[in-house]
Amino acid sequence: MYRVIQRRMIVPNLHEFTVEAPEVAQAVQPGNFIILRPDEYGERMPLSVADWDRMAGTVTSIFMQVGGSTAKLARLQPGDSIPTCAGPLGKETEIDNFGTVLCVGGCYGIGSIYPVARALKAAGNQVYTLVEARSSYLLYWLDKLAEVSERLIRITRDGTAGYKGHITRLGEILTLEKIKPDLIIIMIDGTGMCGVCRLSVGGKMKFACVDGPDFDGHEVDWEEFLKRRQTYNPEEVHPLRKSGCVSHF
Repeated sequence: MYRVIQRRMIVPNLHEFTVEAPEVAQAVQPGNFIILRPDEYGERMPLSVADWDRMAGTVTSIFMQVGGSTAKLARLQPGDSIPTCAGPLGKETEIDNFGTVLCVGGCYGIGSIYPVARALKAAGNQVYTLVEARSSYLLYWLDKLAEVSERLIRITRDGTAGYKGHITRLGEILTLEKIKPDLIIIMIDGTGMCGVCRLSVGGKMKFACVDGPDFDGHEVDWEEFLKRRQTYNPEEVHPLRKSGCVSHF
């Protein structure tokens, strides 16, 4: 069993989850993920690792409460235990001195991009970080990201923080900010269900859990990927509604 150290909602529907897993904490690297189960009957959920403490033996992930299993995870409190914390899994992100690097993340990807930005900064890169959300109240870990970034840029759909709009303004924003990156890393997670990490890359089938999670964005079939992200929406929403875990405000 793995002891829960912390579980807190950091913005609406997004939770910061820290578990004691010394062996995982000793081996984890930027870009790796773990698999958790909330209880003995819960499904296996892949979550990107957002931070770790090797001395304390802990690993931290950010997850969104979507379906029944994440609702169970969201009810856990410090001192509780979970039966599974497997990892680290996947290939670690390549870290080198590339020059100027732009790290981009939105939603739970904001947390996932943090260890990558931190490692790139330590490797001597000039790191710029761009975070995106629907509104300013959905942004988090800004202080942590600012510490490892030359500049922290915000995009919000409603314009309550930083630039107004969507990530589609990226080219325009880079011009306005006078940033010419040698490398852009965009953190995108799946929906937490096995098979969702399947991608067509360069005309070949790849799995983020084995071949990734990092791929050349120019070779990814994005249209196929975006369609697949919506495949399990009905299955996720149905058990959540039946579980009695839906909050009413």
